[in-house]
Amino acid sequence: MQLENGVLDCALSMPSPNFDERPVDVTIDAIIVHAISLPEGEFATPYIDDLFTNCLLTGAHPSFVELTGMRVASHLLIDRQGAMTQYVNFNKRAWHAGVSALAGREDCNNFSIGIELEGAMHIAYEAIQYQRLAEICHLLMQHYSAITAERIVGHSDVAPGRKLDPGPLFDWDYFRDLLVKNTHKEEQRHDIY
Repeated sequence: MQLENGVLDCALSMPSPNFDERPVDVTIDAIIVHAISLPEGEFATPYIDDLFTNCLLTGAHPSFVELTGMRVASHLLIDRQGAMTQYVNFNKRAWHAGVSALAGREDCNNFSIGIELEGAMHIAYEAIQYQRLAEICHLLMQHYSAITAERIVGHSDVAPGRKLDPGPLFDWDYFRDLLVKNTHKEEQRHDIY
């Protein structure tokens, strides 16, 4: 798994128009974990791709009506099998967090990377999703050195009262343990050489 010029080599590329340039002199220093399924609780549908590429037919499901005209995209999606789709270059500002604030700074889109997990509030995430998320976050922390483990947060943390994802079934302790293990693996690899 490698990252070059904001592009993850092992992810399917599905470019979204829902991004723009980050403000000048802004440092990428946070990762926001999201959850999405369309319709809610249904997996392996084409609708996430459709939403993030502005191709969603809102008549395809009654719950999609509220998405009419919405222009959103995270940088990356990790599906239930651990496969990854990149919608926006990590160096660009994806439109994923909406009205948000972290540590007193508003508009988290400016300084964060958004990662979606295919999931729902009432369904546990898959082990492979945690593994991929930890691997990706570790890689991003290497490339964007201002990102620390403490700056990996949920959408609910930056938009409290408005957003609930990744939800109560997301196991932060398990994820953080995996992140630490990835860091130790990297350190051991450097010790060998």
